[in-house]
Amino acid sequence: MQMMIKQDIQDNFGNIDIYLFDQLLKGTYSHCRSVLDAGCGGGRNLLYFLKSGLEVYGVDQNEDAIAQVRKLASAFPQVKPAENFLVAAVEQLPFVPESFDLVISSAVLHFAEDLAHFETMLNAMWQVLRPGGYFFCRLASEIGIESAVRFIGNGRYLLPDGSERFLVNQEMLLRLTKKLGAELHEPIKTTNVQNMRSMTTWCIRKY
Repeated sequence: MQMMIKQDIQDNFGNIDIYLFDQLLKGTYSHCRSVLDAGCGGGRNLLYFLKSGLEVYGVDQNEDAIAQVRKLASAFPQVKPAENFLVAAVEQLPFVPESFDLVISSAVLHFAEDLAHFETMLNAMWQVLRPGGYFFCRLASEIGIESAVRFIGNGRYLLPDGSERFLVNQEMLLRLTKKLGAELHEPIKTTNVQNMRSMTTWCIRKY
């Protein structure tokens, strides 16, 4: 029985981000009809939305990743894989403003080259989100590991795990929430992975 339940969850949700799964369990996105995964990779966060019959879109700069997500999406009649999944940069989204009810940004923004690049990517995603829509973001932060990271310039830090990332903190996310004209619909939550890195979940809604 336990194996059957595990397989059923895997079949319906795939290898979804656990914090995005949390929002689905809470019904946060139950009224959303159109979804964009900006930096979608191979589509790990999109299976449930595809199975639910939503209009699902994604962009990624990796051509192989887009080929993979197009293959995944080809089984769902509401999607035109070649049109819905495109090779594109997050900062240059090929969609008209206010197109989506939900925009997902999972492990993307911490690859920003500097603050200007970070804000350009964020603003591009925000522009295509409809009023009342949701923005789900997971990104690296310095929250809880402030003394363990080393600033190397341009908003980027060297983490204890040896990686380099653009890092945010809680004050910055609260400031950006206000600047965007948004509201938090969940408290900012951070997972500290053995003081080697921290990943923060930032869930906001557009006024």
